[in-house]
Amino acid sequence: MKAFEWMNAMTVAEAVSALKSAPAPTDLDDAPRPIAGGQDLLTTMKEYITRPVRVVNLKSIRGLDKIESDGKGGLRIGALVTLSQLEESLLLRRSFPGLAEAAHSVGTPQIRHLGTVGGNLCQRPRCWYFRLEEIVCLKKGGSECYAATGENKYHAIFGGGPSYIVHPSDLAPMLLALGASVSVVGPGSKRTIAAERRDNYRGAGAGVEVRCKLHLFKI
Repeated sequence: MKAFEWMNAMTVAEAVSALKSAPAPTDLDDAPRPIAGGQDLLTTMKEYITRPVRVVNLKSIRGLDKIESDGKGGLRIGALVTLSQLEESLLLRRSFPGLAEAAHSVGTPQIRHLGTVGGNLCQRPRCWYFRLEEIVCLKKGGSECYAATGENKYHAIFGGGPSYIVHPSDLAPMLLALGASVSVVGPGSKRTIAAERRDNYRGAGAGVEVRCKLHLFKI
């Protein structure tokens, strides 16, 4: 694992600033990355898929680990809420049981205890070609998706090109079905985007925005 700078952000604005002000990377793989549960980022760093010059800790930010009612039958879910919190929440089970079940389907209890909602949406592809350090596939700046003609079990079967990996998030299908939206904070701006937008599923570090909260609305 390459040496990197570690920063604890105390606010969302501080996290965005730390990501933006990091030393200019030589390529996207060296770009600064936010970290929360670290279930995916630490793996990609150990495999030399990502080599961030700076890692910004989001767990030190207060208030993003809560599940709250919006008073209108919907819920606000912080990006730092763990998958364990999600599956065990009485509020969620009462109003949106499908999302609680989706959280329960993730990995093992240990993974759910550490993994966060934001991280589940921003994790990198699980394609074995992408995960091999030696292979420079389309997702890593190369010119070819090797899954298109190679080992492609579990990949997209209807369209999906030019890169045929399906997104690994367990929560995303249910969030799309529920018509959820995501609050995102970037340099000098805040925006809310629909869960169906591809922006939500770009890997952490693809920009300097921080996903803050999910919004679920009563149907």
